[in-house]
Amino acid sequence: MSAGPAKPLSSPIVIAHRGASGERPEHTLAAYDLAIREGADVIEPDLVPTKDGHLVARHENEISGTTDVAAHPEFADRKTTKTIDGQTETGWFTEDFTLAELKTLRARERLPQLRSTAYDRQFPIPTLEEIIALAKTRSKELGRTIAIYPETKHPTYFASIGKGTDAPLVAALTEAGWTTAEAPVFIQSFEVNNLKHLKTMTGIRLIQLLGGEGGPADKAAPSYVAMISPEGLKQVATYAWGIGPDKAMLWRGDAPTTLVADAHGAGLRVHPWTYRAENVFVRPSFRRGDDPKAHGDVAGEIRAALGQGIDGFFTDFPQIGVDTRNAYLRTR
Repeated sequence: MSAGPAKPLSSPIVIAHRGASGERPEHTLAAYDLAIREGADVIEPDLVPTKDGHLVARHENEISGTTDVAAHPEFADRKTTKTIDGQTETGWFTEDFTLAELKTLRARERLPQLRSTAYDRQFPIPTLEEIIALAKTRSKELGRTIAIYPETKHPTYFASIGKGTDAPLVAALTEAGWTTAEAPVFIQSFEVNNLKHLKTMTGIRLIQLLGGEGGPADKAAPSYVAMISPEGLKQVATYAWGIGPDKAMLWRGDAPTTLVADAHGAGLRVHPWTYRAENVFVRPSFRRGDDPKAHGDVAGEIRAALGQGIDGFFTDFPQIGVDTRNAYLRTR
């Protein structure tokens, strides 16, 4: 049952999406550490498994776009084609590499047409344990709590090949001493059944991610649109603490939707994704000029969402997010 209307947080949290991924290659300790130094409250690793059962931070298990794997002749024969959640992909996949092998690779910018490649091939792929250690170390040094926000990627697919991610994730968090809703952790997923499974394994806060199109890969709901109806949100509230909707779901044209109010009414917090500075990513009314890689008014876009009462937000540019959140709070 829902716990009743959610009380908006006094200070919406700034979630560093894949770290400070607008400034460093995503999902690297360098990106996470920069985000922390910029004031982010939370760092977000997407988690995928290795061949030998470790969890590492990559946006996808196919890594040709985010690492230099194609430049390693010793791994040329690992290139393959797979079908994941109904999509056929060709490349190199983390589940075909041991952790030791992945550690020989270096990260590179996923969006080189928009962002600097100056830091390419400088940073290795981090493990979940290394990210936890960074968060704990920086929390102690800075005197403020740095939370983590891991996403389980393609959980049904990985379970189907014998590399389920729920158990190793909970084990690592338990080893860190994080088992309850008070822990500085949120676990997120675009699927439903693995969140319901995780609810039986841990007391950590769970977040149902919601795409602007389609539906969960595990077919546990007909569509994400159905899940944001008042009745759908009540169902989500039976297993999740909050939702992470596509930021577009907050708007119908330039008018707010009722999603934030409906979610709060169901007892859910709301953390929309993802606020990126480049024109190509901001809503049309916040663009500046026609250059897709020039920065638009993402601060204005964030302020508009804060005005709807969101409880936090994902951003590739934590410094902008922190400055905008803090300035907004000073006006209240």
